[in-house]
Amino acid sequence: MPEAENSFSAPVNPGDTIRRVLVIKLGALGDFVQAMGAMRVVRMTHPSARITLLTTQPFEALAKACPYFDIVETDGRPEDAKGSADLVRRIRQANYDMVYDFQNSKRTEGYFSGLGSKRPKWSGAAEGASHQHRNPNKDVMQRLDRIEEQLRHAGLRPGPPGDPTGWVEGAPLLPSFDWVRPAFRDPPRFQPEYFSLYGPYVLLIPGSSTDQEQKRWPIKHYIELARWFADNDITPVVVGGKAEGDIGMQIVRAEQRAKSIIGRTDLFQLATLSEMAVMAIGGDTGPMHLAAAAGAPGVCLFAQDWNEGMRHELSSVWNPQTRLGRSAPRGSHMFVLYAPTLEQIRVWDVQHAAVRLGVLPETIKAPPAPPKKIEPEDAESVEEDDGEIIRGAPSGAEALAESDDS
Repeated sequence: MPEAENSFSAPVNPGDTIRRVLVIKLGALGDFVQAMGAMRVVRMTHPSARITLLTTQPFEALAKACPYFDIVETDGRPEDAKGSADLVRRIRQANYDMVYDFQNSKRTEGYFSGLGSKRPKWSGAAEGASHQHRNPNKDVMQRLDRIEEQLRHAGLRPGPPGDPTGWVEGAPLLPSFDWVRPAFRDPPRFQPEYFSLYGPYVLLIPGSSTDQEQKRWPIKHYIELARWFADNDITPVVVGGKAEGDIGMQIVRAEQRAKSIIGRTDLFQLATLSEMAVMAIGGDTGPMHLAAAAGAPGVCLFAQDWNEGMRHELSSVWNPQTRLGRSAPRGSHMFVLYAPTLEQIRVWDVQHAAVRLGVLPETIKAPPAPPKKIEPEDAESVEEDDGEIIRGAPSGAEALAESDDS
């Protein structure tokens, strides 16, 4: 248990005695997805309350469909001082009994400060909050660990196996998308057949935001990987946003047995396709984390430098002070491969990890290792097999390359 948690007694949480609750989570996609487990806990802790989510427009449809909120407001990131002042005034006038700030940015701390003497009970990092997350090292915690500790400092605790909050002692607080099909009555557009997919398929998620191209594994590698899956009677399905349309076209042109549905899926369809996929493979992007949260086994690719100085100071590349340590998906069905640059992760490494997940037919074997082994010089071998760098991260689901703003 974190030292900060033992150093004080958390205030009592008001539980189901309050009527108006505000949850703040602005983005990005992966961050939003990771916070959904905590959002579920808030809903179950205050079942009689009217719960409002303050977020941004990209998450409006997702938030309105999920069962955790009664009201969704999407102007959580105003563009100017007047907009911020108007938002703070609206929060003050709403007379919330409690606020859970899961964004914990300078911006949202400013909202807290702006409320003055009319501050409600507040869970978050803001100085002076009634239920303050008081760990001084919270900024370098793994993201799911951080949000769990915030809930503990808000007076909440995990329960025994089967607890209705989904937060169980000894297990990570993971998001779930098991509400999606019931929320929409499982329409035809959630079925693989809607996309002309019959039989087993694997999701390939090759994109990233345009300003984070270092998160993109080379297209030629995806083509080779698609060919390997197709040769083994598993349809490679390329998914992503419209901005990745050219990537999908290149893969399908080179391997015509692959199928691109880039730009054709919303978040709900991505979740339901992930639920039924053999596995998902992609980089450190929001859609990959959503696929993992929806239950797809997967191989996630990280660009993570790991030099001798870092090794000496941090001991492990999984230290939360590295991006990989903070953000890698968790779960027994997720492998994370890392190297200083994604170009250094070979197709064979991914094939080998895919086989080791244990979800492919036993007849599918990884090809023999290339005769000349090209290993990242400064990467840490966390788990070795034939000398390859493979890490099984303990699943969940990080952002579409958008960070907290100031």
